[in-house]
Amino acid sequence: MDETFITLEFKNDQLVLIDQRVLPTQLTYFTCKNYQDVEFAIRDMVVRGAPAIGATAAYGFYMAARSLIDGKDFQARLFEASDFLNAARPTAVNLHWALNRMKEAYLKVYKEKKQTILETLKSEADKVRSEDIATNKEMGRIGNAVIPLHAHILTHCNTGALATAGWGTALGVIKTAFFDHKDIFVYADETRPRLQGARLTAWELTQAKIPSKLIPDSAAATLIRDGKIDCVILGADRIAANGDFANKLGTFALSVICKFYGVPFYSVAPVSTIDFSIASGKEIPIEERDSSEVTHIGGVQIAPTGMDVYNPCFDVTPHENVTAIITERGIIRPPFVENIARLRQGERLD
Repeated sequence: MDETFITLEFKNDQLVLIDQRVLPTQLTYFTCKNYQDVEFAIRDMVVRGAPAIGATAAYGFYMAARSLIDGKDFQARLFEASDFLNAARPTAVNLHWALNRMKEAYLKVYKEKKQTILETLKSEADKVRSEDIATNKEMGRIGNAVIPLHAHILTHCNTGALATAGWGTALGVIKTAFFDHKDIFVYADETRPRLQGARLTAWELTQAKIPSKLIPDSAAATLIRDGKIDCVILGADRIAANGDFANKLGTFALSVICKFYGVPFYSVAPVSTIDFSIASGKEIPIEERDSSEVTHIGGVQIAPTGMDVYNPCFDVTPHENVTAIITERGIIRPPFVENIARLRQGERLD
């Protein structure tokens, strides 16, 4: 059940990432030699997926400390570098969460020797990565309970090992069910405009040899209406305190169709993806990306020059459309406000 690839790895004082911009036709790596490279990798989607972004940013914070520690005004410049990293992508809360965690680790040892500071930050970044892998495996175990035998599952965007430090969130649940011999079948949305489903999820499904089909996004409604989908399971980039969540554009539409036809609709995300500071999805900032992602595919222009484009990267799904949210500390079911508050207090929902 181990992965045949490593999404992100820190070695030889550099952060090595699978370059997800060129999958599936090429398996190549992008090497971050400094924190500026890390910011570029996050912003340009060399690495993507909320947990993977968080782990990458943690190493970026460490690399910033390493490069700045011998200069003047170290703490101020380190926090400036952290803000620089944090601005790379606005929606995924794991980026902010990981950088805050690194700041807290620094503030515990900021009066210590330089070597102690750097060792502490490197160790903390390693923990962010290793804990994410363990968290994903636990979500896979917990989420497997909601997957029936012989299930036909629809998923959207990419939520596998490529979107995390390893194993995956929603795709991690799917893989756990597959390796548990549940005889599942997966439909993967292509996920326009960047085609994360076609390029990344399809690649991971073939790597794991999971029976599956790639479909146009617009085919999902027909499959759901015709009773060919037993459940939809996908990820989240930020979850509000009431259970509303932001995920890849198209998630909201799927939730509406599932609610209409009575198909279970699940989100899978670690507790670190919950933003307890916001009451509802109305407060989640939605990133808009360059128009070329819509007007071009693979560098080939498909729309008229000068055509205006609306290209939000995410949409917000209201909690009323959600069957449950699967975390490493249990399954959040309605009432979401009360049960998410229990998680904030450190409880489990088993």
